[in-house]
Amino acid sequence: MLRTHTCGELRLDHINQEVTLAGWVQRVRNKGGLIWVDLRDRYGLTQLIFEEESSEKELLEKAAILGREFVVQATGMVVERTSKNDKIPTGSIEIKVTALEVLNAAKVPPFIIEDETDGGDELRMKYRYLDLRRNVVREKLQLRHKMMQETRKYMDAQNFIEVETPVLIKSTPEGARDFVVPSRTNPGEFYALPQSPQTFKQLLMVSGFDRYFQIVKCFRDEDLRADRQPEFTQIDCEMAFVDQEDILSTFEGLTKHLFSTVKGVELEEVQRMTFADAMRLYGNDKPDLRFDMKFVELNPIAKGKGFGIFDDAELVVGICAKGAAEYTRKQLDALTDWVKRPQIGAKGMVYAKYNADGTIKSTVDKFYTAGDLRAWAEAFNAEPGDLMLILSGEANKVRKQLSELRLKMGEDLGLRDRNVFKPLWVMDFPLLEWDEETNRFHAMHHPFTSPKKVDIPLLDVNPGAVRANAYDLVINGVEIGGGSIRIHDRATQQLMFKHLGFSDEEAQKQFGFLMEAFEYGAPPHGGIAFGFDRLCAIFGGSDSIRDYIAFPKNNSGRDVMIDSPSSIADEQLTELSIQLAVKK
Repeated sequence: MLRTHTCGELRLDHINQEVTLAGWVQRVRNKGGLIWVDLRDRYGLTQLIFEEESSEKELLEKAAILGREFVVQATGMVVERTSKNDKIPTGSIEIKVTALEVLNAAKVPPFIIEDETDGGDELRMKYRYLDLRRNVVREKLQLRHKMMQETRKYMDAQNFIEVETPVLIKSTPEGARDFVVPSRTNPGEFYALPQSPQTFKQLLMVSGFDRYFQIVKCFRDEDLRADRQPEFTQIDCEMAFVDQEDILSTFEGLTKHLFSTVKGVELEEVQRMTFADAMRLYGNDKPDLRFDMKFVELNPIAKGKGFGIFDDAELVVGICAKGAAEYTRKQLDALTDWVKRPQIGAKGMVYAKYNADGTIKSTVDKFYTAGDLRAWAEAFNAEPGDLMLILSGEANKVRKQLSELRLKMGEDLGLRDRNVFKPLWVMDFPLLEWDEETNRFHAMHHPFTSPKKVDIPLLDVNPGAVRANAYDLVINGVEIGGGSIRIHDRATQQLMFKHLGFSDEEAQKQFGFLMEAFEYGAPPHGGIAFGFDRLCAIFGGSDSIRDYIAFPKNNSGRDVMIDSPSSIADEQLTELSIQLAVKK
């Protein structure tokens, strides 16, 4: 080994020991006859000292030419620091260097490699291998490592078997766009990279494996955002001979185990809510329960009073922001402009202040009496000091708009504490959702999700009303996992394909292998997949998943460090039987 200790482990107990350290130069402070060097490795930072009185001239000269990120090996005696640094674990000691070797010189890095850096996102992504040297980034990947280890511990203790499934699979028409891979040995034919190992984990249940999991890479050719990358990691799980309650209990256990062992947080019991209630009370299927502010529908008391905007609306609905009646006119105008932005799409906002003196003032006073406004306050359970914010319009659209406004108010009022965790199971999702572009129903989750038995007759008369045996785990307004009880017999699976618009031939071509497997004794089964990158980001208190991925892509799906994607040689294209369209 080139070192006897790491740069993070030496303490006062090591004084008068000769040690050898190796690492990167973080900083050099040269006072002429006295040189200090901060040496860094993955484990921490140790100060080296070179003194003119006790060091050879050659050693001082070597130390004087050191620059940031030089890789060096230093041998010396551990001594007590006269000026201690209580901000680092090694701050009570330093190394009086007797030998120094430069293992590799370094160019001046393009940004400062410290917790507080001067490098922008794109620059740090281009030099990601340098960014990974920073403590704040490395700690995020260490968190990811610990979560992986604890996941495996829990799953193994629950008798799950970790099985790897194929990466080159068959393209399917449902879900997001596939990344496709041409086959050289089968000209004109393509593999797809898996969006998930869905069919394989179901086949493992048919195979009798009973309990499967995998920490697996998945790929979706989607538009990107802070919590989405073209390749991402799932904790993928499946269980046989279970019902929905068994799965919720098992993976509620996994979530609590991770919070307990990784963060030292004991999670409360996970609440449950139907999809219908989530949409009615919060306007989305992943509500943030760290604060209340439930929706209140006002149609019976707000319509029919001559205010056309409310009278013509399908839904009048609002939220009560506790203690926000002190908002100024300027703040409220800014809030109105915010909901009118194209990203939100509201046409306007009505507000009513419940003042401390008990009076209620609104922007529509000329249409509503004091008694009318008091009825609003009663509906909201409002108290003096509260602010009521109301939107109106088409029901589905206005719920989404109000959901965004609720989240903004929660943020502005400091109610979305990153150190508070409110988990929630959202259940009973619709089985199907209508797509205006294709003019047909699509599976809300995937085509293997089981409908609730009581709703199966509705498939022929009201498909949109059919509920699925599907569930999502939501924490603080972020969906971190989703799954379902699966269809496990051929007849029901064929019925599902029929209602998704598949012909018998199309269903057989795409999924014939799965339906045939169901005829050889498929057990009842179900599962779940956690978005592992998102889960890491929640544990780390971040909005973006990028820093929890060693080498992420940018918002355009590019790896700017290795310049990928990139063109390939004509010879390779010919070998793959691919002819690119000529640009005009």
